[in-house]
Parts: sequence; C-alpha cells; structure tokens
Amino acid sequence: MTPKLIDPFHRAINYLRVSVTDRCDFRCVYCMSENMTFLPKKELLTLEELDRMCSTFIGLGVEKLRITGGEPLVRRDIMTFFHGMTRHLEAGTLKELTLTTNGSQLERFADDLWAAGVRRVNISLDTLDDEKFARVTRWGRLPQVMKGIDAAQRAGMRVKINTVALKGFNEDELFTLAEWCAERDMDLTWIEVMPMGDLGNEDRIGQYWSLKDLRAQLAERYTVTDLLERSGGPARYVRLEETGQKIGFITPLTHNFCESCNRVRLTCTGELYMCLGQEDQADLRKPMRDHPDTNEPLVAAIEAAIGRKPKGHDFDYSRQRADGQVSRHMSHTGG
Repeated sequence: MTPKLIDPFHRAINYLRVSVTDRCDFRCVYCMSENMTFLPKKELLTLEELDRMCSTFIGLGVEKLRITGGEPLVRRDIMTFFHGMTRHLEAGTLKELTLTTNGSQLERFADDLWAAGVRRVNISLDTLDDEKFARVTRWGRLPQVMKGIDAAQRAGMRVKINTVALKGFNEDELFTLAEWCAERDMDLTWIEVMPMGDLGNEDRIGQYWSLKDLRAQLAERYTVTDLLERSGGPARYVRLEETGQKIGFITPLTHNFCESCNRVRLTCTGELYMCLGQEDQADLRKPMRDHPDTNEPLVAAIEAAIGRKPKGHDFDYSRQRADGQVSRHMSHTGG
C-alpha cells in the first residue's frame, strides 16, 4: 500500500503511539511528580473518540498502534477500546496492536489482551530489588508486577522489559537484569533518561548513565554482536552470544535516532505531538468534536500536522545542563 502520511523529510509515518490516560498507579521519579494534578475527565477523549481517532489514522496508513499512558490499564473499561481495534487486525489494515505498561494490572487483563489480538507487551521495570523498586516508583510493589509478567507469558504474549538506565541506581544490576531476562526468554531494552518535565525535584544530569558506557560494560562479560533488525521503534539491538538473548538500546542522547523516525504520539486529550523532544503539537480533538458526522476536517488536521514534523529533537546533555528539555511530563505525551 502506498504510504499516505509522508513528512517533509520523506519519512512514511506508519506508527502511532496513543496515550489513553494521564493517570497511573505508580509515580516513577523520571516520569511524574509525586503529587500529580490529573486532567478533568471532560478533557479526555472518550473511548469512542479514541476508536474514531485511531481508526482514522489506520485509514491513513498507520500499521502499528502502541497503547500507552500513564498506565493504560487503569483506564476504566479500556478493554472495550482494545476489542474495538481487533476489527482492524482482522481486516489486515492494522499489522500490530501492542501495549506499554508498568505491569501492575497485567494479572487481571493478560488473557483479555491476548483475545483482543495483543501479541507483544513492553513492561517497564528498572530494578529487581523490592526496596529500590518502591523508591523509584514511589507507590509501586514489585511482587504485583512479577505476577503480571507471569500472567502475560502464560497468556502467550512476547514480553520485553524496558529499563531506564539510572546512574547510581541500577548500574549494579546490569548483569543481574540481563541474566534474569535470559532465563525467562524475555528481551531487554535499556533507555537513556530523557530531560522531560519539571526537573526541580530530580537531577537529570546526575541520573544520566550513557548507554555507550553500559554497552562497554556488557562487552567485558559477553560477546556482543550488532544486529541489523529493527522493531519499528527507535531501539538498536545487539545479541549476547553466550545467552543468545537480544538487548536493545534507546539512545536519544548518545546516538540520535531521528533520521528513521516513523512515529507520532497522540495524547489522551487529542493533542498530536510530531516529536517527543519538541513542544509543537496539533489539536485533533477540536476538529473531531466539531464535526461528528464527517472525518474530513480531522484528516486535514492530521495531514497538516505531519507536514510540520521536524527533522529531529534537541535533547542534549553535552553542556552539563538538560538542553532541549521539554516542560511536559513523560506521562502527558505517553511512554
């Protein structure tokens, strides 16, 4: 199928990440403030509006849909939306429906997600230590997440663990996490901490652990082989020959991945962010709500927004300050 959404740099946009709620049952230190003020319900897209919005994007050539939050599974009746997207999978217009979650609700929803067509799930997990987990998530409990991982694997889903690299926090778990994932046949992706949200309570420079250094440490113990494969996202992958497992690196700071960017992000209020690291956004809620009987204004707004997609972001720690920082919290845009 000929791509319908082409940005100014000739990149086909076929991947939409959708935040279905700004709420979460954790308060991870790099994502949210401890005392968050959440959006009033009337500002959020309804489940019906989320379906209409995503279906419109799928009609414009989006083939991969990743549902994020906040924590997507805390949104009331969210499985109604997932089951609604199943029709696009069955029609072949949507190639993949995936989920990023903190794992807290997976024990409840894993079987239902599988029934809706979710075959892969990314679970955010930064430590295997109970006390450290409680500290980094502020509100979270590790055993609850572990039960969710068990449930996802029992249901048949492929699990990938996403771990934010935090200097002085999980450096000592580099090999422990790798070996734990290998034992459970799970992929592992490390993510550099990004300068987003109010930095008043969190030192992003102090938290920053370069994945170049992390990879060098892996190479001291394992034979590390670069892989050409891509999963449709920004990660670069290697294989640890001794375990056979795949390790990913998302490195917006030490390696800018913008040249192949094929994705945009929709917030739970209908704002479309063309770049995670830029402030520019387009209001898609208004043209949709103003025209309940036709999608033409919504399509025009989407096409105009893609026409403004920038070449890349401006994240930069090289001058020892969080240059390129954007003011919104990660939970606002979606993980």
